[in-house]
Amino acid sequence: MMKKWQRRLFKTFIFGVVAILLLLGTGVIYQQVSARQDAKTFIPPGKLYSVHGDNMHLYTGGQGDVTVILASGWGTADPYVDYYPLYEELAPYTKFAVYDRFGYGYSDMTDKKRDVDTVADELHELLQVSGQKPPYVLVAHSLGSLETLRFAQKYPDEVQGMVMIDGGSPEYYANETEDMASVMGGFMNQFRIQTGLFRLSLQSDAVVEASNANRNGLKYVPDELKKIDTTALLLNYGNANTVDELRETTTNAKIVIDNKQTLPFPLTILTADYFGASEPLWDKTQAEFTSWSEHSKHVTIKDTEHYIHQYHPDLVAKEILELVQK
Repeated sequence: MMKKWQRRLFKTFIFGVVAILLLLGTGVIYQQVSARQDAKTFIPPGKLYSVHGDNMHLYTGGQGDVTVILASGWGTADPYVDYYPLYEELAPYTKFAVYDRFGYGYSDMTDKKRDVDTVADELHELLQVSGQKPPYVLVAHSLGSLETLRFAQKYPDEVQGMVMIDGGSPEYYANETEDMASVMGGFMNQFRIQTGLFRLSLQSDAVVEASNANRNGLKYVPDELKKIDTTALLLNYGNANTVDELRETTTNAKIVIDNKQTLPFPLTILTADYFGASEPLWDKTQAEFTSWSEHSKHVTIKDTEHYIHQYHPDLVAKEILELVQK
């Protein structure tokens, strides 16, 4: 027979398991109900267009004969909010268009693989069905460099120039060894998302501020858009499309390299100085990135982190407008 102390221990164990399961179940329900509520209030500021059978979001403004296409970096949950300081600077002088890749912002999720050819073709179709007209100046932040370069390789006659905002070179990404896809798509990260732990953490102003630290605390973004940005993060963080995008990074970079030809239009590389703490390899590959164009320019923007446009949108806009006016 089971001894008295063993029975107590067994009951305590069972009680603990039931309590944990109840907490996890409550967390899952909290996450699902909250996500549905967020989705109802998450209204697209631009328009949705059918691209390859799914809805893709495009936000446009300004006016002019040249359109500046703004491609966000990986993990930027709401490009419409993130690029706000920059397109506010551009709007008086040129037309601009901010697009959301599938899995970002207000666009749908897609079951299509996030290979660079598919992503570039989706952008091209979006621009066509939404009535945009070339010439385009392609502006890419961070990992957005790969899809814009591939776009330029496939549709060179539509491109007037390119600006990289701390965008990595294909050579840099082709040799990337950090397996962020396994982290983002891994059990522990998905567990904290699905059980509401991630959502719960973002109820803290201190956590939100910390998550925006490398974006200058969204200093130049209105408060109402900051709230929208947090909602976008809750809805889009760690989804399958963004994880697959990370997983395809090295392969995508090699595809761009395999199709390398010297670009006939201007290419401006803007590099963050990371407040004096940048990595030598990053700086080296940024300088070498200029080899991709016959007419290249490399500028290091001081007193910035990775999201340069959140620190000095006026300087970024100045470099973009130089290419618009050529």
